[in-house]
Amino acid sequence: MWGVILAFSIPREYTTRVKLAPEVSVKGTSGNMGALAAMAGINLSNNIGEDALSPELYPDIVTSTPFLLELFPVYVTDLKGEIHTTLYEYMDDYQRKPWWDAIISLPKNMIGWGVSLFKDKNITREGGLDPFRLTPDEADVLDELGQRIGVSIDKKTGVTTISVTMQDPLVSAMVTDTVMDNLQEYITRYRTNKARHDLAFTEKLYKDAKKEYFRVQQQYARYTDGNQHVALKSYLIEQERLQNEMSLAYGIYNQVAQQLQVAKAKVQEITPVYTVVQPATVPLKPSKPGRMMILAGTVFLAALISMFWIGFVKS
Repeated sequence: MWGVILAFSIPREYTTRVKLAPEVSVKGTSGNMGALAAMAGINLSNNIGEDALSPELYPDIVTSTPFLLELFPVYVTDLKGEIHTTLYEYMDDYQRKPWWDAIISLPKNMIGWGVSLFKDKNITREGGLDPFRLTPDEADVLDELGQRIGVSIDKKTGVTTISVTMQDPLVSAMVTDTVMDNLQEYITRYRTNKARHDLAFTEKLYKDAKKEYFRVQQQYARYTDGNQHVALKSYLIEQERLQNEMSLAYGIYNQVAQQLQVAKAKVQEITPVYTVVQPATVPLKPSKPGRMMILAGTVFLAALISMFWIGFVKS
């Protein structure tokens, strides 16, 4: 009897798993990109293929406060179509708990209620979430959400498995898909951060070099047009000076243009590409609780207690 009550009092949980196969990075540059970099006087052989973000850090990333806070405003819908809300509100308002949880948490709630009487109730939240100072409710939701998300790495194959457990199968699938996308975006931002900054700097140099080349070119053209059929030595010297200045500006402009193409290629080269081996699908069966195991365990425990009672108490 108690086994049945225990088994059906625990809310059902559904787990969704996705598997990602990362692109195998090869140290060194490709032939075309390496040749282009060599033309621009840049050596990329020590930059491509190095990855400071180890896959072993992925579990810490997905359970970090900034990563989890990005999931709070994500909208979710339950399988029955009765709930349409943010993930934070779903975790805070719609999570079912076994009946004994209210009994166990009663002393803690009473203490919290008593402490709240002496606290300042005028503290309000303005401007949305503040990762530096979370409210107690936000901290509780953050902790529970972190426990429901898991990441494991197969060291032999490099396959990353992301799992999310929720009390609704559709919510579980939706959150898993979002976690997968956010993790890929996080890794991409991390790996390409320096390359994108270098690209922005090179683009600025390119615009400045182009502007300077066009300025010197126009200056040379105006001087030549205004001094046609002039054979003075001073004119020839000034014309040669302007021509050399234009050639120098063009050389810088041409070199920076090549560096710009290399910078663009570098960003593309180091951007990670993931293959989704197993996409997120709505689970059909609950992952827990194992009701049959609970029933079997309670029956076995009852049998042991009965044997102990008969063998030692009544004898």
